[in-house]
Amino acid sequence: MSAAGRPLLGVEEEFHVVDLTTRRAAPQVELLLPELDGAEFARELQRSLVETNTPVCETLDELGGHLHRLRRKLESVAEPHGLGIVAAGTVPLVDLTGDDISAGARYEKMQHEYQALVREQHICGAQVHVDVPDRDTAVQVVRRVAPYLHILLAISASSPYWRGNDTGYASYRSMVWSRWPTAGPPAMVETAAEYDAMVDSLIASGTISDPGMLYFDIRPSAHVPTVELRVCDACTEVDDVVLIAGLFRALVCRAREDIEAGVPLPTTGQELLRAASWRAARSGLEGDLVDLVGPSLISPPLLVGQLIDRLRPQLEEQGDWEHVLELSQATLLRGSGAARQRRMFGRRGELVDVVDALLANTQGRLLRIEPPVEAPLARELLAEYAPGAYDEAVSPAGTVLPQYGWMFRTLERLGPRGMVAAESALETEQRARGVTFGPPEEHRLFPLDLVPRIVSAEDWARLTDGLAQRVRALELFLRDVYGDRRIVRDGVIPATVVDNAPGRHRNGEIVPQDVVRIAVAGIDLVRDSADHWLVLEDNLRVPSGIGYSIMSRRLVRSVMSDLEPPTGVVGLEDVPGRLRAALLSATETGTPGHDEVALLSSGPTDSAFFEHELLARQMGVPVVTPRDLQVTDDGVFLVSEGGRRRLSALYRRMDEKDLMTSKGADLRPIGRALAVAVSRGNVALLNALGNGIADDKLVYAYVPDMITYYLDEEPLLDSVPTYPCVDPERRAEVLDRLSELVLKPVDGYGGAGIVIGPHAERSELTEVEKQIRAEPAGWVAQDMVALSTHPTFTGRRLEPRAVDLRAFVFQSQYGAHAHLDVVPAALSRVAPPGSLIVNSSRGGGAKDTWILR
Repeated sequence: MSAAGRPLLGVEEEFHVVDLTTRRAAPQVELLLPELDGAEFARELQRSLVETNTPVCETLDELGGHLHRLRRKLESVAEPHGLGIVAAGTVPLVDLTGDDISAGARYEKMQHEYQALVREQHICGAQVHVDVPDRDTAVQVVRRVAPYLHILLAISASSPYWRGNDTGYASYRSMVWSRWPTAGPPAMVETAAEYDAMVDSLIASGTISDPGMLYFDIRPSAHVPTVELRVCDACTEVDDVVLIAGLFRALVCRAREDIEAGVPLPTTGQELLRAASWRAARSGLEGDLVDLVGPSLISPPLLVGQLIDRLRPQLEEQGDWEHVLELSQATLLRGSGAARQRRMFGRRGELVDVVDALLANTQGRLLRIEPPVEAPLARELLAEYAPGAYDEAVSPAGTVLPQYGWMFRTLERLGPRGMVAAESALETEQRARGVTFGPPEEHRLFPLDLVPRIVSAEDWARLTDGLAQRVRALELFLRDVYGDRRIVRDGVIPATVVDNAPGRHRNGEIVPQDVVRIAVAGIDLVRDSADHWLVLEDNLRVPSGIGYSIMSRRLVRSVMSDLEPPTGVVGLEDVPGRLRAALLSATETGTPGHDEVALLSSGPTDSAFFEHELLARQMGVPVVTPRDLQVTDDGVFLVSEGGRRRLSALYRRMDEKDLMTSKGADLRPIGRALAVAVSRGNVALLNALGNGIADDKLVYAYVPDMITYYLDEEPLLDSVPTYPCVDPERRAEVLDRLSELVLKPVDGYGGAGIVIGPHAERSELTEVEKQIRAEPAGWVAQDMVALSTHPTFTGRRLEPRAVDLRAFVFQSQYGAHAHLDVVPAALSRVAPPGSLIVNSSRGGGAKDTWILR
């Protein structure tokens, strides 16, 4: 313990010695050791490895300084011999000859006893020591810290390649290490005496020869009064080692506080600890990790963030809070070491590039290899690929566009067979997680394609501004049209358009004028060229897709570990929190129960019920149905076995008509009572009742006029040219051009009733002509837009499929001002073959969407 009361700490780092000519592991450590200080440098089991030991340190800055110093010293000694130093769990190019074991009786005995296990030990770890007052405390600390070790492993994961191949793991070192008989979670003992008795038994059994051969993920040190962390890969970045050391020290401090407070030991079983470590080794920071509270799978940024929040008191006490927070944010942004290695390999498909990057990054130097401008990639997957008028990833000549080059190098390595295997794994993951869409009797998996779509930072910036502008105008329209109707009185929109809108509902008139009506907007966009996006449709009632976007990212990452997003992809982990903040903004902050929010669903019969449960779980709120609610003069209450609790806000995810006719907990119709509660301000219902007036196909035609009228601005995003058939002149033009236009029923949703003129049979056009003549107010027509296409896997190869983009805008109310948040959880929807209709209910699918920073 330091004079300032901080537990002291130190780090042991293991490094690969690499031949700078061949980039292969080189059993030449004997050339280096005579020139190195024996107190800080040591040989390892393999002659291609070397270990450094920092002095005992008090601060993280001091620790980082020593780590950099020791790495520089190693490089300065190695380079004159044509050797380099790599900090990573494994080095990609290595020969397992079995002849490269370091001299010494202990190592020779291990080679004889453990055979192949010893030959495989071309692996490197980073061990962190934190001091403790005695061995009884050490044993207790070990048990209490063990449930968090998989998070530290994920941060360190840096060993995807093994003997020239990608293993599919982020930390394959963990898989090699786990073969030792004493590797894995710590023993379930509680005192030093029990621990020592266990060690004696293992030695007596002949399994190990000394206490140093206990290779638990965490253990009391065999030589010094410390607790030793052993689960982590060697880290290419010094900052990652410092981050892990800071978190580990804080975990030790918290465990000691729990011991003093008499907090019981955790009861997590070793089998679950092993499972959590395996998942971390498989995924690194690029796939879901195990939250042992539950247990459940959650995203790494969320789990890391929760850990840091939990450790904040200890980090602040050590003076490490700001340092660890900054390092964690940087690490999550750049991704795991394994992901960075795969991205480097994807540039040219050469493992020597990976080794060069590891050599440079070990010393803190950044090495970039620029991709070629265009390359004939993925020939087998793109066989017979015929790009449409505008394909987002493939040029008219059939070459992959530069922004997709590194992605298609990965797809090329997978090939059709690898893609089929990934598709099968994807379906297995979806079934395990219950990722469905559609009526419950169908049990249909949510259709998800394996090839992500990229949206550039420049495109997203333009879309963000345009979407925010559009939602501002639509919000003002809703307040106006259920109030003074100025836009009608001033002749901007005909009264018949408003009065006959299918989504118009008298409940919209009782919503208080000062509340946000559009808490969540889902705006559908298409593009017909590289730099031209258009709004296709506005969804302001109960737009779905946010949760499917979040889950799509997780699923694709889990089954396509080779296909890591570039560093600059915007994460989705904070989207549920941003949604919750938008909902809470509608409540009176500071009043008791203001944060009691629930997601209102019709239940398992809803086609998007999976999403309802996912979003509610991520926001930390319950899913309720009308049968769970009781409405009184005092407000809206959630009724459960535990009693009643008043709700301040309901996130509405069920149809307005269904809600109005549903029965509450007292078996009486709840709709009218709920509407009265909304009108009195007793509960916020989001999205508001009556929003449908603003999102039908006919009102859509007037949104550009709304923007000009309410905001005095020109629209930033184009709309598809739309012709209301209720207008006699426009109707005549539509009837004359039926075979050229897209014809849509005003009250149609989910793609129902749409007739695409250029693709329709003569009989279809004749029938729709009759319907337009009979009920012109029920139809609009739009110019045909050549939707962009995107490569989509079809079981044998990639084919171009039409895509759109559903973007989500959250709106919060803070005083007199509304805040608009265009979130990055955008969902790319994919049309079936030969179709331009992307809706899931009409056979469409979806893609993970990578929005670049």
